[in-house]
Amino acid sequence: MHDLRSNRPADPAARFRAGSVTKVFTAAVALQLAEEGLLDLDRTARSYLPDLIPAAYKNVTVRQLLNHTHGIPLADFPATTVEESYEIRFQVHDPRAMVRSATSKPPEFAPGERQHYHNMGYTIAGLLIERVTGDSYEDQVAERVLEPLELRDTYYPGANPRIVGPHNHGYQTMRLDDGTVGLRDVSVWGATDAWAAGDIISTTADLERFTQALFKGRIVRGPLLEEMFTLPKVADFKTGEPAAYSVGLSMKVLGGREVWGKTGGRWGYNAAIAATRNGSRTLVYSVNATDAKGPDMNAVAQNIMVAAYGMP
Repeated sequence: MHDLRSNRPADPAARFRAGSVTKVFTAAVALQLAEEGLLDLDRTARSYLPDLIPAAYKNVTVRQLLNHTHGIPLADFPATTVEESYEIRFQVHDPRAMVRSATSKPPEFAPGERQHYHNMGYTIAGLLIERVTGDSYEDQVAERVLEPLELRDTYYPGANPRIVGPHNHGYQTMRLDDGTVGLRDVSVWGATDAWAAGDIISTTADLERFTQALFKGRIVRGPLLEEMFTLPKVADFKTGEPAAYSVGLSMKVLGGREVWGKTGGRWGYNAAIAATRNGSRTLVYSVNATDAKGPDMNAVAQNIMVAAYGMP
């Protein structure tokens, strides 16, 4: 973990926004529920949420939500630039309203035909978890993952835009009030737009413990764990390249070996967990990313990944 202002390693117990690393927690809980028979990966999302998922998406399965092959587009969002997003950073977003916005549009592709990575599948997955358990998504993650692993510095912020306790500050490049472009402290920023897809707050120490437990089969067990290490045999919606995302994780070949994990970005923050399939070499990092929503991977994060595993 790296502190931009001091140029020194940051405290591994300091909290930060982990972004889409949240999806790994969501997937793990969904797979636990599948193991218990409360959730069927091959059933349609509409069969669980008929009041929310319209007939146009009646064939989308739970597995397709989790591996990004569902074809549901993103919800409309009232901002297109970082400056516009900053102005509405305290706005509270309702996940059901976001799903209604997304599913009011035509499908991007037929379910299972392509892969398009974004947040909508996991927003719906969070609502599925609530429907089949009769409990809140956050409480289910706490009960099933955070408490058993004693991840005491990991939590869901809800509508609170502040990070509770000792934490790293995130800085984002944007247009400032005087018209110049510079760094702004964006640590205080609501994350309800991401929810079950990207709002978790954690530490490198907690995420390291989580990663080791996950890869050792202590969170998801048996055949269902293999869902996290199985890529769908489809092409990426945007690039046409082979699918790179499984249920919860993604895969890159680095240094001649498969490396599985998940990156996450919020304004000012970039984080990741990663490991070789046998868990023998794990990596967890959080860096300040002044271009956290940029099209390219953060240069510092890329250097860390290459140092740990080798070149692509």
